[in-house]
Amino acid sequence: MENVKEMKIIIGCEESQAVCIEFRKRGHEAYSCDLEPCSGGHPEWHLQEDVLKVIEREHWDMMIAFPPCTHLAVSGAAHFEKKRADGRQQEGIDFFLALTKTNIPKWAIENPVGIMSNIYRKPDQIIQPYYFGDKSKKTTCLWLNNLPKLLHNDKPNLFEQEITHVKPKLITYKNGKTFSADYSILWPSPDRAKLRSKTYPGIAKAIADTWGLIT
Repeated sequence: MENVKEMKIIIGCEESQAVCIEFRKRGHEAYSCDLEPCSGGHPEWHLQEDVLKVIEREHWDMMIAFPPCTHLAVSGAAHFEKKRADGRQQEGIDFFLALTKTNIPKWAIENPVGIMSNIYRKPDQIIQPYYFGDKSKKTTCLWLNNLPKLLHNDKPNLFEQEITHVKPKLITYKNGKTFSADYSILWPSPDRAKLRSKTYPGIAKAIADTWGLIT
């Protein structure tokens, strides 16, 4: 990439390689890292081990992390009492906080709306997949360190910037909760949580486009 410094980037807790691949397209030395094998088709760019150990072992210019949200997201609040009692929630909190204390100068941590907004701090940005061209709704928080907010545009303007927002198709259930149509399709699947956790293509591209140009 002309006039852009190549960076060594670790994508923590990413088996899909969605973000890793986008950074690779832009000339960066990016690696996905997860305890599970990758499903993105590039095992040569995947580190199947504990991301905290990888961070300690090597130098990285940037980290993008997607820590597990199972015990932190407000969508699972009904189970919080049990998870606090058996230590699962504290384990999730400790892992999230450990990612904020690395020596990596530039980082972003992603999670759904959850308890970390109170335990750690308010997120720097809250986004939706439909902000970036994916017809889906999934409220996502971003905590940023030395990185700008992701760019998106929802209104026509004088600078002829591309309008990235699209309108998602929503379904309202009997309990009054509203979900994206794509989410309802996944509902019967035993792999729903894993599939739902994958980064949407538009967001992955926005991450690489916005943060891949930071020097």
